[in-house]
Amino acid sequence: MNNSAPFVVIPHLIVGLGNPGSNYERTRHNVGFRVVDALARRWGINFTEKKSFQAQLGEGYAPNRSKIYLLKPLTYMNSSGQSVRAVLDWFKLSPKSVLVIYDDIDLPMGKIRIRLSGSSGGQKGMKSVITHLGSEEIPRIRVGIGVPIGNKTGDRDTPSYVLGEFTKQEQPVVEAMIHQAAIATECSLTEGIEKTMGRYNNSTVTPH
Repeated sequence: MNNSAPFVVIPHLIVGLGNPGSNYERTRHNVGFRVVDALARRWGINFTEKKSFQAQLGEGYAPNRSKIYLLKPLTYMNSSGQSVRAVLDWFKLSPKSVLVIYDDIDLPMGKIRIRLSGSSGGQKGMKSVITHLGSEEIPRIRVGIGVPIGNKTGDRDTPSYVLGEFTKQEQPVVEAMIHQAAIATECSLTEGIEKTMGRYNNSTVTPH
């Protein structure tokens, strides 16, 4: 009989997905970047461009006092996995030690969803990460960006929508979601992914 404590998944590398450049900075597709930027501000971490990783990398200490890495791939969304693979190889990390944060068109705005594993759900950046890491057992936080009007099936072939900017009316909810995703990330570092799922997966954010 095994009386050992259950394994708790604690991330060591936080990855935000998005596209580099000022033209994409405020787009729906760059929510992942914005959450990681918020974490960097909260934790006092600065980013440095690392050409060998094709990414911006930040190193510092998280609220749980463990060493943490923040990553923003500069490969453009659909090739994000190249950067994540390079960082994992360099620091000798496993896919389960990664937490990927990205936008999800199938989640309504105001919702975040945390999962330990699963498919990409059609999100091409996450698909690239899964392909390059050779595993679907990658923790992730999906940040809802809603579904385009008239697109009730959630068809993701809508670049004009995901590459468009949030409306003025949406901004307060977006900022609240970014804050919620950052808080959930901090929770995952102190309590593990599983408890964080139970705490945040059924909540809806409201603007402050």
